[in-house]
Parts: sequence; structure tokens; C-alpha cells
Amino acid sequence: MINIIKADYVEDRVIRLVFSDNSFGDYDLKPLIDKNTIMVRPFVNEVFFKSFFIELGALCWRNGFELSPESLHQKLSEQNKLQPMQKVA
Repeated sequence: MINIIKADYVEDRVIRLVFSDNSFGDYDLKPLIDKNTIMVRPFVNEVFFKSFFIELGALCWRNGFELSPESLHQKLSEQNKLQPMQKVA
């Protein structure tokens, strides 16, 4: 089972996700926000967007919206945006 172990805001609705399998990728949420559904409308507000947190390995916001780690991992992999973490010697 893949979990998100760290999430950092990068820029313009992009979040860097670090996964429990020692991989990471930058996930762009702009396409999701552009769908303008009721759950993502608050993401237009940058302060609200940046208030994400990790709960039980998933990426969450306080309005109840969450993205599963498996789905995010798979999408980043399909987009060739998933990279292995570099080990420091």
C-alpha cells in the first residue's frame, strides 16, 4: 500500500508529493480546479489551497476533499513525473 508521507507546495497549485515507496513527483491540480466542482471551488483561494494536510496517507483539505495516495501515485507514474528519491551518501 502506497501512502503520502510528505507534501509541499511548489507553485501555482502544484504540490510535491513524497510517497512511502521512496518516490516523489510534482502534482498539478490546476486541471482539477478548472472543472469548477463544488468541492474544488475553494481551491481558487490560494490560502485555502495551501492548507492541505496528510491524513492516513491521503492528501486532504478541511472541506472534506481528499485525494487517494494510490491514485496520485498512478497518475504521476502515467505522466512520467514520478522519480526515485536520491540517497545521500
